[in-house]
Amino acid sequence: MANGGSPNLGEDLDNGDQTAAKAALVRLLAIMRRLRDPERGCPWDVAQSFATIAPYTIEEAYEVAGAVEDRDWPALKDELGDLLFQVVFHARMAEEQNLFAFADVVNAVNEKMIRRHPHVFAGVTNVKTAEAQTAAWEELKRQERAAKSDAGLLSDVPRALPALLRAVKLQKRAASVGFDWDSAPKVVEKIAEEAGEIVEAQQHGAALEKLEEEVGDLLFAVTNLARHLKVDPEAALRATNAKFVRRFGAIERGLAAQGKAPADATLDEMEALWQAAKLLAH
Repeated sequence: MANGGSPNLGEDLDNGDQTAAKAALVRLLAIMRRLRDPERGCPWDVAQSFATIAPYTIEEAYEVAGAVEDRDWPALKDELGDLLFQVVFHARMAEEQNLFAFADVVNAVNEKMIRRHPHVFAGVTNVKTAEAQTAAWEELKRQERAAKSDAGLLSDVPRALPALLRAVKLQKRAASVGFDWDSAPKVVEKIAEEAGEIVEAQQHGAALEKLEEEVGDLLFAVTNLARHLKVDPEAALRATNAKFVRRFGAIERGLAAQGKAPADATLDEMEALWQAAKLLAH
């Protein structure tokens, strides 16, 4: 990136790719503009706001993750389109309020990616591995936070993130300045302590708010353990959810063979079928 300017990346796309991408995006922007037209648009789309659309944006991001997890590539194409539509929807509403336009969104991320990859675009040669890039990325983010006079270490971790993901990010950020357990066994001790506090609170008739606080502390500690073990807690919980669905399905099938439904069975009957499903899984 000569003289600090933006690199010319046109050579990374041939003319056909550029033309097709531009035409498709221009059409999508035109569709969004028409949908939001107060007179000729869709009443539902016109009625939406940032707040009402945000949950759909989150849902679409999860559907992208689900398609990746299932390795369903045709579905991934569709889900990525749905997610892109969410970006265009937010940008259109912002343009209507003279806040910013879609081009501003794209330009902002372009400049951020170039700024945070100096080893690619500015000739910096000290980043040779993915681990080094991760460290360099976090350092650049730290510098950007420091440039904001009122920014604390945790202030830009989005509050709207799913709680489990936000817990991981908060813990990583705190760990970057040394505020962290020094080993996984120490975290296990903390988990046992937090579990004991839940039992104690329940035995003393604690209010729901207190129990909620104690359960939150336990979940936060378990998330910390996953981080120390280099396990993605979200992925781990998704896998366990899927395993639960499979094994409960085995219970339903086993009961159906006996002419029963789960609501008609005893816990012991269901537990026996659960254990049988576990054995079959091995």
